[in-house]
Amino acid sequence: QVQLAESGGGLVQAGGSLMLSCAASGRTFSVFNMAWFRQAPGKERDFVAGIRWNDNSYYADSVKGRFTISKDNAKNMVYLQMNSLKPEDTAVYYCALDPRAFRPYDSGASTYDSWGQGTQVTVSS
Repeated sequence: QVQLAESGGGLVQAGGSLMLSCAASGRTFSVFNMAWFRQAPGKERDFVAGIRWNDNSYYADSVKGRFTISKDNAKNMVYLQMNSLKPEDTAVYYCALDPRAFRPYDSGASTYDSWGQGTQVTVSS
């Protein structure tokens, strides 16, 4: 089982930027899809961005053009660069891994079986 650990969250003003990091241990993830999800209080966990094993990336409409997902296979790291942040981006952000190799695009939370503990992002207006 892979272990995931997020970092980089914090408090930022609207319009600002943050970069989240996710460190994976226990398994090399170069053949697996990775994703970022977020969950605001009282709401469901929503897909934010994903990156496939072949480096293709995909985004929720709400963050397209503002967020960028990337990964470093050599370091077993996944990143989420968040620019032009809005108050509605406030949530706990989680990284997740799809345990099946060479998978197609999938934004469903149930597809991912490894999750980090989450990192809080708060955007003030």
